[in-house]
Amino acid sequence: MTSVAEQVFQIVEGRKASAPAESYTAKLYAAGETEILKKIGEEAVEVVVAASRESDARVVYEMADLVYHSMVLLAARGLRWQDVEAELARRIK
Repeated sequence: MTSVAEQVFQIVEGRKASAPAESYTAKLYAAGETEILKKIGEEAVEVVVAASRESDARVVYEMADLVYHSMVLLAARGLRWQDVEAELARRIK
C-alpha cells in the first residue's frame, strides 16, 4: 500500500513532467529553485508562528504546506521522497 506522502510525491513529480498550466506545482518549478526555497522558508516561519500561538489544527495545516514545498524541492533536484525516508530509517538504527 502506498502512503499518502508517496502519493503526493508522485503527483509532485508528475507535475514536473507534464506542467499543466493550471498547476501551482508546475508554476513553482517554472519559477525556479530560488522561489521554491523562498516558499519553504515562508512555510517554516508559518509553522513556528502556528506552534507558538495557534491551534493544533493550524500547526498540522502549516506543517503539511512545509512538507509539500519540501517535496517540490526534492523533485526539482532529482531526489525522491524515499531518500528522506531512508535517511529517517538510518537515524533510528
